[in-house]
Amino acid sequence: MSQSIATVSLLVADYDEAITFYCDTLGFDLVADNELGGGKRWVVVAPPGRTGAQLLLARADGESQRAAIGNQGGGRVMFFLETNNFAKDHAAMLERGVTFLEEPRHEAYGSVAVFADLYGNKWDLIQPKR
Repeated sequence: MSQSIATVSLLVADYDEAITFYCDTLGFDLVADNELGGGKRWVVVAPPGRTGAQLLLARADGESQRAAIGNQGGGRVMFFLETNNFAKDHAAMLERGVTFLEEPRHEAYGSVAVFADLYGNKWDLIQPKR
């Protein structure tokens, strides 16, 4: 038996602003954008050339979900965007307006810098040492 985590749901306030951030600012691909009826959509984005999980951008429904937008990880880094060229991707992300919360660090496990998405969720841009 083979299993993998294929898709992770991320609460967003608005589909279109989330698509703009993830596709235009982070450079992700729009994998799917399908109407489901009742104002709901199935919106999936993923890094180009992805080999890991993709994100389902789920518009928050109800007060408790809206309250969780931007804090699904409880203030911790929740997502890890792995790269094979940290310097190039870091520079490109800065140029496109990504907000990094720290300067790049070079740790025993690799090069890393924490950034925030449009809602404040924390991400690592990371190039692991191989």
